[in-house]
Amino acid sequence: MKAGFAKFAIGQVVKHRLFDFRGLIFDVDPEFDNTEEWWLSIPEEIRPRKDQPFYHLFAENAETEYIAYVSEQNLVPDPSAEPLRNPMIAEMFDRDESGLYRAKPILAH
Repeated sequence: MKAGFAKFAIGQVVKHRLFDFRGLIFDVDPEFDNTEEWWLSIPEEIRPRKDQPFYHLFAENAETEYIAYVSEQNLVPDPSAEPLRNPMIAEMFDRDESGLYRAKPILAH
């Protein structure tokens, strides 16, 4: 199976389908681009396919904030409109008055 288009976009807030966390997408890989060791560490019964987009998230749960790498099949849109608290978000995104996250312009020298 060939990797297709990403279902979610940079700046979109999503939730994990199986685990209780949500996050802001800051990068997308068209297909799996992590280590084999990482992939094999996921229990086989929930291990995602490699031939799909994988998303880098500024993630958070009730206890902490972190970076997550999640397959498209395990994400759903987060309709809550609740702001995220991950402090890394402010470095790359602004939140507009409607609650949407917009990537900050990148300055090149």
